[in-house]
Amino acid sequence: MAYAVERTEDEWRVELDPQEFAVLRLAGTERPWTGALLDEKRTGIYRCRACSAELFRSDTKFDSHCGWPSFYSPLAGEAVVLIEDRTLGMKRTEVRCASCGSHLGHVFDDAPQTPTGDRFCMNSVSLTFEPDAAPAS
Repeated sequence: MAYAVERTEDEWRVELDPQEFAVLRLAGTERPWTGALLDEKRTGIYRCRACSAELFRSDTKFDSHCGWPSFYSPLAGEAVVLIEDRTLGMKRTEVRCASCGSHLGHVFDDAPQTPTGDRFCMNSVSLTFEPDAAPAS
């Protein structure tokens, strides 16, 4: 698949720190309950840490008690790519950034409390958060 943002793995290694590279480029997973964005409550946009593409809005974030930031829907359908993942002896659905192909996490259909029933379980290290501008007073 061709992505809008393409770099060699060596170029990604220069841009990303070792943990970011391990998760975003090698499909690793950060330890649960350790991510900087897990408890983020402000309104705003979550972006791909690798390429800054907009991925999720804060109004779709919910506490799934799984140890990673969870969302019930990505932005406008084409922000992420879903890929079958059969690693670790199970069938899962991997979530990648549609702009650069970086690994973000996995999506599960086990969230009946959400409007979509989906739980996009994302690694904090795969994301950056951009809060909405404060209203002028």
